[in-house]
Amino acid sequence: MQHEAGHHTGHQAHTGHEAHTGHHGHTGAPQGHDEGGVSWAMAAKATLHCLTGCAIGEVLGMIIGTALGWSNLQTMILAIVLAFFFGYALTLRGILAAGVDFRTAFKVALAADTLSIAVMEVIDNGVIALWPGAMDAHLSEPLFWIVLAIALAAAFVITTPVNKWMIGRGKGHAVVHRYHH
Repeated sequence: MQHEAGHHTGHQAHTGHEAHTGHHGHTGAPQGHDEGGVSWAMAAKATLHCLTGCAIGEVLGMIIGTALGWSNLQTMILAIVLAFFFGYALTLRGILAAGVDFRTAFKVALAADTLSIAVMEVIDNGVIALWPGAMDAHLSEPLFWIVLAIALAAAFVITTPVNKWMIGRGKGHAVVHRYHH
C-alpha cells in the first residue's frame, strides 16, 4: 500500500497497487473506510496475519516447554520468543517472495510487526496468566485449549484497532503492502 497520510495527491500517475489505493483522497471516504482510508477489514487481515504467527509460536512453545518439563515462566518466555519469531517469519516470507533483499525485508518485518506482536503477547499471556488454573493446565486438558482460544480472541479484538491506527499513519502493515505489489 503506497498511501502515506498527508503525502498523497490525487493527480499523480499511479502504478501497481498504488493505482487502486489512490481513490482514498481526503474528501468523502469510500464505503467501508474511515477518513484515513483504512478499512476495518484491512486492519483485521493484518491482525490475523500476526495472530497466526503468534499462535504457532505460543502452541509450539507450550509443547516444547511441557515436553522438557520446564517451569511455567520458562515455558511462557519460550512461547513469547517463538511467537515473535513466527510472526516475523510469516511477514519475511511474503516480503522475500516479492524479491526484496533479506536485510531490507528484515527491517520491514520489524517495523511492521513489533508493536502488533507485542500488544498481542501482552494480552494473550495476560489472559492465560490471570485465568485461574490456566497456567497449570496441561496440553491434554480442555482448559488449556479453551483459555488459549479466549486469549487469542481477546488479543485479536484488542490489537485490530492498534493495527488500524498504525496502517492509517503509514506504519505497521502499511509498510509491508508497499513491497507486495
